[in-house]
Amino acid sequence: MAIDKSLYAAPQGLEAISESQEPIEIEIVDPEAVNINMGGMEISLLPEDEDDDFDDNLAEYMDESELLRICGDLIGDVEGDISSRKDWMQTYVDGLELLGMKIEERSEPWEGACGVYHPLLSEALVKFQAETVMETIPASGPVKTQIVGKETPEKTAAAERVQLDMNYQIMDKMPEFRPEHERMCWGLGLSGNAFKKIYYDIQLGRQTSIFVPAEDLIVPYGASNLQTAERVTHVMRKTENELRHLQVAGFYRDVDLGEPSTAFDDVEKKIAEKMGFSATSDDRYKILEIQVNLDLPGYEDPDGLALPYIVTVEKGTQTVLSIRRNWRPEDETKQKRNHFVHYGYVPGFGFYCFGLIHLVGAFAKSGTSIIRQLVDAGTLSNLPGGFKTRGLRVKGDDTPISPGEFRDVDVPSGVLKDNIMPLPYKDPSQVLYSLLGTIVEEGRRFASAADLQISDMSANSPVGTTLAILERTLKVMSAVQARVHYSLKQELCLLRDIIRDYTPEEYSYEPEEGGRMAKQSDYDNIDVIPVSDPNAATMSQKVVQYQAVLQLAQQAPQLYNMALLHRQMLDVLGIKNAKKLIPLEDDKKPTDPITENMNIMNMKPVKAFLYQDHEAHIQVHMNAIKDPKLAQLMGQNPQAQAIAAAAMAHINEHAAYAYRRQMEDMIGMPLPTGEEEDGIPRDFEIQISALAAQASNQLLNRNQTEIAAQQAQQAAQDPVIQMQAKELQLKEAEVERKKQKDLMDAAAKADQQELEQERIASQERIAGIQVGVKAAKNQKDAELAELKVGLEIGKGVSESQNKPKKGNINE
Repeated sequence: MAIDKSLYAAPQGLEAISESQEPIEIEIVDPEAVNINMGGMEISLLPEDEDDDFDDNLAEYMDESELLRICGDLIGDVEGDISSRKDWMQTYVDGLELLGMKIEERSEPWEGACGVYHPLLSEALVKFQAETVMETIPASGPVKTQIVGKETPEKTAAAERVQLDMNYQIMDKMPEFRPEHERMCWGLGLSGNAFKKIYYDIQLGRQTSIFVPAEDLIVPYGASNLQTAERVTHVMRKTENELRHLQVAGFYRDVDLGEPSTAFDDVEKKIAEKMGFSATSDDRYKILEIQVNLDLPGYEDPDGLALPYIVTVEKGTQTVLSIRRNWRPEDETKQKRNHFVHYGYVPGFGFYCFGLIHLVGAFAKSGTSIIRQLVDAGTLSNLPGGFKTRGLRVKGDDTPISPGEFRDVDVPSGVLKDNIMPLPYKDPSQVLYSLLGTIVEEGRRFASAADLQISDMSANSPVGTTLAILERTLKVMSAVQARVHYSLKQELCLLRDIIRDYTPEEYSYEPEEGGRMAKQSDYDNIDVIPVSDPNAATMSQKVVQYQAVLQLAQQAPQLYNMALLHRQMLDVLGIKNAKKLIPLEDDKKPTDPITENMNIMNMKPVKAFLYQDHEAHIQVHMNAIKDPKLAQLMGQNPQAQAIAAAAMAHINEHAAYAYRRQMEDMIGMPLPTGEEEDGIPRDFEIQISALAAQASNQLLNRNQTEIAAQQAQQAAQDPVIQMQAKELQLKEAEVERKKQKDLMDAAAKADQQELEQERIASQERIAGIQVGVKAAKNQKDAELAELKVGLEIGKGVSESQNKPKKGNINE
């Protein structure tokens, strides 16, 4: 709504403006926010932002009574969580005695009786710690990187920088990491549970990873994991100076806590007594850091949900020191941030896992009992006691008799043997000794602490048989190592996030001055994993696995990357500088063609890259091959054939890339690299194939034309070729002359044949004429004969008719 307001509260200068222009309209939409509209200008007077910063200590803004209520409720819940794990904790505390860390002076059944503990539990624990530490923290560091998504040269380089940077930060900048990790492995094997707390230490100015014993991290026994647990309570001990330092830094509320409570609780007393420490007093404050979901008054969620907070309480005075939000500012879902990593040995029924104390504690206790009986039986057998007559006096009877010593005895009556009766102590029992061996062997087998008897296996046993025996023997330990590998990956991911947040945006190439070789963007799309192998618990198991692969590779070497296989074998064996001993394809860097020629001559590996000028490289390599001096020198090298083969193989590699580039130019688009995880889409592959078919024809025609032109040009310039061409021309002329002569001879022969045929035809015609003439003559003679016959017949007829008239016919 619009209201009138006096101008005494308006900014300076508004009065003059209001007299000459239109009235000022003041609109109050929110009683705490005022909008002043003066024509085209609008002034908003917003209330001062009294909201706290996201990382502020909310306890500073809350009422003391409300803090007391929250503190009381949380401490009651924590006590309930402690009660829920009472049985597990009791077994753990009682089993600490079986480690034998405390030398026991026994007075039962007599003073100085055997107090030794069988080292079954300690042996299994020490072996587990040694194997785990050596597997998870090699000399080069615990971090190995892998690329998320498509692998590119940029991502590969970034992953290598991240791996080097994280290993440098963990191994060099975090001196507590290895000792804390070794303590974690000890606590993990002992109690079955160990925790790491990962956070950014304000005082140290870097990331920190500390070991938290299982007894100091309280979780409801029915919880499934730390992320979904209703409460996670970290019990800490801080000196007065440490606590004051955090109060001055503003991390905790600056309140008077008085003198710290010096009393130990029952669990702390028992643990100290079992481990041989004095549990009298502790002049440190006992701090409870509780991760819990709360619905804080004044900070309610619009949906009525309980949000994750970290509440820090001083248990002695039940004072809330801090309440802070436990989600990321950019997280709209407000998911709980986890600062702890849970390492488990063997999962059980509840949240807490079982350790060696729970698994082989009974074996260690039985072994301890039997070994004490055997030692005590030997003591009684060697130094037996018995009865003697009251009046019998032995000089120095309060000390045992040394070897070769004879003492004086005052015998009241009779002989000495009648005044002394030793008790019938037996030698140590062989049955107990055999039972001890059985119990210890079963305990070692169950704890996977038994050594593999190599002598039991034949030297000619196949690698597969040896691998099966190893796998069978180390199956339990392999499963434990796989759990350690999984938890270590979570720890490294938490460290990665902290290191990334405090990594500079740009590179710094001055490591001697504290510079960094990685920048913040390098950590994008990079996942970190431990270098340990979850599928193999020991080096011997890994070596046998690689031996099996090497045997398979010998049968079909063309199917295997032998360089990578041998490199991995050297890494397993712990050989230093394996990268220099066996370089891989991925290790090769692009070089100029001259350096490539030098590497080929020195039998060093070379590799072509897609972006290089392949025509120039091929030209340099071919010129080196044609160089007569180099050819003369290389001809004396016994490896000349291998060098020549390597050179041609490298030239072919450049030629293949050059062909690819020419095809890309013909098609008009870049081709897939072939490194896609799922391959190229089917439709895309069909389109490329159709375009490639057309482009290949064009490229073939173009190359044929170019080669023909080059050959013609070379023929015109090469004297040898010219002489060969002249010889060829002379030969062609000779052939042409022979051809002409043959043609003339053939023509003459044809004419002669034609004349002969004409002569024969003429003769045939003449013969025909003669035959015709003769036939005509014969016919004429026949006709004359017939005529003559006719005349004669006529004459006879006429004479017969004219007989009276006489005359000569000739007349």
